[in-house]
Amino acid sequence: MSLNDPRAMRVPTPPQGVEIASFATYLEAQKAVDVLADGAFTVQAVTIVGSDLKMVERVTGRLSYPRVALAGALSGVWFGIFVGLLFSLFAGAEGNILATILTCAAIGAAFGSMFGVISYSFTGGKRDFVSSSQVVASRYSVLCLPDLAAEARDRLRKAEISVSGGALGATQQQSFGQAQPPVGQPPVGQPQYGQQTPTGQPQYPAPAQAAPQPQQPAEPSPDEPPRYGQRIEGDRREP
Repeated sequence: MSLNDPRAMRVPTPPQGVEIASFATYLEAQKAVDVLADGAFTVQAVTIVGSDLKMVERVTGRLSYPRVALAGALSGVWFGIFVGLLFSLFAGAEGNILATILTCAAIGAAFGSMFGVISYSFTGGKRDFVSSSQVVASRYSVLCLPDLAAEARDRLRKAEISVSGGALGATQQQSFGQAQPPVGQPPVGQPQYGQQTPTGQPQYPAPAQAAPQPQQPAEPSPDEPPRYGQRIEGDRREP
């Protein structure tokens, strides 16, 4: 596939660059990028990344039969006006254009209200509210390519916008898009099983301690009485 193929740009790729600023809302991140764009900065090197994504559903109102009927009627009115304009174009000057549009709008309102009530009745009261959903992030990071990060931070400081990272680059921060070790592989810098330690000296297990030798029993004292089963010297009787 050629590099100029538009389909190549549709492949999802991780963001590249270092973090130059971080904000709590998207509008603040957008303002920072606007400042860079107004200063003739190479904005192609800038990326806005949202972290810790959440799906937020905001309830905007309560549903009822009158409200559903009114919403359906308004939708039907707009559709009726559109149909009335089409009829007026075909009718020409022979018909009353205003009467045709009003008639179609009234018919559209009636059908829209009826369809809205029927659709709401099928829900069985399981969803009696209106809401809107959107995906938001808890943190928005502005990334820039490493060779232009210092210049971008200077421009944001002049605009009194707080930046993150040092003036010479975020050397202590992990760059976005850095390759991570595959699943099952140890982290970078940690030796694998069977490999030598970084110092190059193999680690040997400590030698096992020698087993203790059994101790010989002490010789009995001459004054000690004989024990059971012990042979007494000199007590043999000749036959």
